[in-house]
Amino acid sequence: MASAEPYHRENLRQTLLEAAVALIGEVGPRAFTLREVARRAGVSHNAPYRHFPSKNDLLIAVASEGFDRLAALMNKSLAKAKTPLERLQLCGCGYVDFALHWPHHFLVMFDLVMFDLPWNQASASVPEPVGKNAFDVLMSCILRAQQSGDLPAGDPLPLAWTAWSLVHGIAKLAVSGNLPLDRAATLSFARQATVVLTGGMMNSKAKAR
Repeated sequence: MASAEPYHRENLRQTLLEAAVALIGEVGPRAFTLREVARRAGVSHNAPYRHFPSKNDLLIAVASEGFDRLAALMNKSLAKAKTPLERLQLCGCGYVDFALHWPHHFLVMFDLVMFDLPWNQASASVPEPVGKNAFDVLMSCILRAQQSGDLPAGDPLPLAWTAWSLVHGIAKLAVSGNLPLDRAATLSFARQATVVLTGGMMNSKAKAR
């Protein structure tokens, strides 16, 4: 009996995601095509449309997978913390660690934000804004540090944006090859930077009194 055609495989969606990520690593998120993804996945050029109606839908799926992994890695990292401030610091380290592990996901997640993808809109395949789950991890760290009195009270968003900007900058420099450090040294630098950042946030609280 002949085997089922490739597009009937239960794991086709994940196979297509993996093929897309590999191709993005070679040509970037703008130049890749669904046809080439299908070719690399070993399926007909129409097969991807069973899971992804358009190229953008596939990119959104790659980004969504990336944010799931980012949220999981930040949670894993901050679980080792003993204080609210250390939670925030380790959360940032988890962010940088994610970018080092999955640089192609990182590229899709952020480099197209102003151009092609409706990150802040829900869709049939993405029930909530892409990236909200990861940002919620950061916000929980900020809020807990505010509740403990380690960070200044008030609107937590500026604090979250500041923390995010710091680690995103480190991650971007690292994955683009512009930070002259290996993986271990990059993570060590990220930890030092988050310590300096939280120290500055604590000082701002003291000055506000």
